[in-house]
Amino acid sequence: MKRKRSFSLTAGAVMVALIVAMCLVSFVWMPMDPEKMDTANRFALPGAQHLLGTDQFGRDVLSRIMEASRWALLVGVCSVTAGAAAGSAIGAAAAMLGGVLRSVIMRFIDGMMSFPGILLAMMLVTVLGKGILGSVLAIGIFMIPTFSRLVYSMVLENKQRLYVKAAQSYGCSRRRIVLHHMLPDMLPRLITQFSSSIGGAVLLESSLSFLGLGIQPPTPSWGMMLSEARQFVLSYPYIAVAPGVVLLITVLGFNLLGDGLNDRFVKRSSR
Repeated sequence: MKRKRSFSLTAGAVMVALIVAMCLVSFVWMPMDPEKMDTANRFALPGAQHLLGTDQFGRDVLSRIMEASRWALLVGVCSVTAGAAAGSAIGAAAAMLGGVLRSVIMRFIDGMMSFPGILLAMMLVTVLGKGILGSVLAIGIFMIPTFSRLVYSMVLENKQRLYVKAAQSYGCSRRRIVLHHMLPDMLPRLITQFSSSIGGAVLLESSLSFLGLGIQPPTPSWGMMLSEARQFVLSYPYIAVAPGVVLLITVLGFNLLGDGLNDRFVKRSSR
């Protein structure tokens, strides 16, 4: 069991490190201009000049994957950060306030969770607008219920502990109790959920871009690359396989990293 836990953490960390390294390298070097079209070299096979070939417009696939990694990680990290901050605040407020207000807040959160993820994101991005900012806001709102429910349950659990009752007896405010007394105990679970949610956010952004609702051209996106490759996948599969594999590594890497962190910190602390 210990070997299995360490494998999840190690494999996830390696996968995430590879994607982050590719993203960082793209700022200093790329094989070619990812937006430059060269119709004379349409569907060029992978080789020395184009390591992963070219697409239907003659654009270098590797360069487009590298640039798309910037936006995938940007949208993933920013949206989850926004959703985690807002969701944690809502969940903590509902748990500490109690009464009718708690019921209203949590029923609203339950209503948000009842929507399928991609459907809710499509509705939100339609209202907020397409593009990077719209994707960040839409996915961030989608992440709010997950963190609200998590923090809500943890705060309710911690409210019964002696150190919280002692802090209340000393006249500490609710805000101080949550931030200074409960937060250190909740942090391992929040970090675990944060890591796992980034993979889901990247996949959701790719889904929106695949449907034409996320990142807009000419800015490359893994989802958009997969969408454009659909009609050519039988004849030129390499233009779809490459972004698909990178997307798989990213999502799987963050999920394995979250699973490994959960085994390392959360389960260990509970024992």
